[in-house]
Amino acid sequence: MTQPSVKVAPDLDMPLLGFGTWQLPGEQAYEPVRVALATGYRHLDTATMYRNEAQVGRALSGSGVPREEVFVTTKLPAERVGRERETITASLRALGIDRLDLWLVHWPPNGAARPETWREFVAAKADGLTRAIGVSNYSIAQIDELIDATGEAPVVNQIPYSPALHDPKLLAEHRERGVVVEGYSPFRRSNLREPVFGQIAQAHGVTAPQVILRWHLQHEIVVIPKSATPERIRQNFDVSGFTLTDEEMARIDAV
Repeated sequence: MTQPSVKVAPDLDMPLLGFGTWQLPGEQAYEPVRVALATGYRHLDTATMYRNEAQVGRALSGSGVPREEVFVTTKLPAERVGRERETITASLRALGIDRLDLWLVHWPPNGAARPETWREFVAAKADGLTRAIGVSNYSIAQIDELIDATGEAPVVNQIPYSPALHDPKLLAEHRERGVVVEGYSPFRRSNLREPVFGQIAQAHGVTAPQVILRWHLQHEIVVIPKSATPERIRQNFDVSGFTLTDEEMARIDAV
């Protein structure tokens, strides 16, 4: 099944809908990831600080899904700056794969852009350890600092995103720089009882969370919902059978 995606490198497409594994430490991650892959997710998001890379890798290797069909992201903890190569090597070993699809700086180290860390990311990509590189929780000014220092923009900035945080200007600023916005915690910052979500969900015979995920996809914002519940994991993936109208999108934008 072809899934909606965004290009992050000439030969690399990133599925717009992924499966997040934050707050699924250790063995708690294995079964949800296994269910996600069986459901059809082809984009997994983990991080060194989540302490579940080995379980994510085990679920992937045992899934029967070819490695090349799954987009795998992990992240460098800010406190590991200066140990970038050691950390990505450990991540690859834990995940049981030869190369990441995307490696992110999880947070600006000590609140700073830190171009020297970004240079290590550029080198890791050049050496074939990851196909693409990006950042998480960076400001536009910090992204510009990385670009100015190295000539290479992050392909992704993973930030909190939801209808309540919708910022067309911020989206545009990322896109002007060729940076894809990836939103995390799409539900945590949304009031699922907001009448707009309920009305639109009822019109399409879906749930409010499904409406929120569909809204992200139609804005071409990558989104990575997380759940440990098989039914919810499947429901979050089932957002291709309806389309929000322009009017519905505008109503959600206004939330």
